[in-house]
Amino acid sequence: MIKKGILIIISGFSGAGKGTVVKELLSKGDYVLSISSTTRKPREYEQHGREYFFDSRDEFERMIKDNELIEWASYCDNYYGTPKKFVESNLEQGKNVILEIEMQGAIDIKSQYEDAVLIFITTPKVTDLKKRLEKRGTESSDIINKRLKRSYEEVNIIDKYDYIVINDDLEECVEDIHSIINAENKAAARNITLKQKLIGEFEELLKGEI
Repeated sequence: MIKKGILIIISGFSGAGKGTVVKELLSKGDYVLSISSTTRKPREYEQHGREYFFDSRDEFERMIKDNELIEWASYCDNYYGTPKKFVESNLEQGKNVILEIEMQGAIDIKSQYEDAVLIFITTPKVTDLKKRLEKRGTESSDIINKRLKRSYEEVNIIDKYDYIVINDDLEECVEDIHSIINAENKAAARNITLKQKLIGEFEELLKGEI
């Protein structure tokens, strides 16, 4: 029997570098990225079906109606959501699935998948967030301020996450998260089949003495 994979939820303040962290994790070969759907316009470097599925509002609202999303949320005037079929099929195949999603969606998923691991990424200082957002050069000052205000509101719920990781040094941040997942893989609650296997082996070993 294949050991079920771990559902890993990665969130963070806008500008914390969560997208870059996820790319580095994927390069390790132990993870599969769940591609989210969104109604926002793609950035210059993004492609449909790679970073996101870029859907119309009508199509997204159809998926909501047909219960094809694990979660969905409205963020800065756009929809974001997680397609259900992709996530569940990969978990059953024993693959660790990463979801890079907003906090509202992460909390919703935790209520559905209790063994999901929620990891929140932040910068050492709040001022770093603004600098990184400005450095992108992809959004207006109004949008940046809207993202910072949203991040301020999100501070109140970061304690709902299982782990908080500071992204000061990219390599160190990635290694911290990789170590967390390795430890989670060894958790007793995730190794019930090993317990059953050991019981069976002991019964075989002691069969002649019982």
